[in-house]
Amino acid sequence: MTDSTQSHGHAKRDLPGGAPITGLNAAQLSEPRAVQKSRVGFTVNGQPHQLELDNRTSLLDALREHLHLTGSKKGCDHGQCGACTMIVDGRRINGCLTLAVMHQGAEITTIEGLGTPEHLHPMQAAFIKRDGYQCGYCTPGQICSAVAVLEEIDQGMPSHVTDDLQATPGYSEAELRERMSGNICRCGAYSNIIEAINDVAGERG
Repeated sequence: MTDSTQSHGHAKRDLPGGAPITGLNAAQLSEPRAVQKSRVGFTVNGQPHQLELDNRTSLLDALREHLHLTGSKKGCDHGQCGACTMIVDGRRINGCLTLAVMHQGAEITTIEGLGTPEHLHPMQAAFIKRDGYQCGYCTPGQICSAVAVLEEIDQGMPSHVTDDLQATPGYSEAELRERMSGNICRCGAYSNIIEAINDVAGERG
């Protein structure tokens, strides 16, 4: 027979007034919690924005849902596909893995800020020329990542395949493939993407 002092495996105890409570208090569990919000300001594609956001809002969701910049895509929401790649303070990041409130005062560039249909960024033009996409879903993240990759190389940042850590890395295919490995193309247009990046790298070099 079940002990009357047990309720679903949690021992009952008394409050100071003699009222019994259990380890799981139903009233407390059903009470809604207040959403904690913060005000955050950053510059996106050259335009300043001030947003009041739930502290749990990712940077990706802030840009897509609040600023309606839908170029950055939500692919896996786990930082594994790179579809949400954007450039923050000069470095590429996965927007789904970082909270918007962590980027107060940041300079953010998404695909919408790289170029326009009338004035394409060189990387956008190269992707079109080399057919570096098929369905196009990952393309915004691929292009943002590719732009940042060339900046990384120019700044002398090594990768896992860089042989000489004292020398400036080159635009070798091994370097480009390694640096772009976090951006998945489900259609398999990888060779065309590398050709597009090589075109832009050649123009810079």
